[in-house]
Amino acid sequence: MGDVAMRKNPSEEYLEKAKLLTKEEAEHLLARMRGKLNRRMKDRKVDPLEAVAIQLELEDEELQEWRERWAEITARENKKRDK
Repeated sequence: MGDVAMRKNPSEEYLEKAKLLTKEEAEHLLARMRGKLNRRMKDRKVDPLEAVAIQLELEDEELQEWRERWAEITARENKKRDK
């Protein structure tokens, strides 16, 4: 997760995804934005579209990590059950 959080600029892929969001979807992402990114936006170091793109990228990465952990937990539980 740290890679995205430390990045100054969002990837082109996520900038394109951010452009396709509705205003309401973008507002939801901005509402979930963490402190450091929020401060960067308020200090005008990152514009709102870039902030949305970075947040979207962060959330996608976190979701992927969660899915990997869940798969490991499920595999362990299945292994226990099958014994």
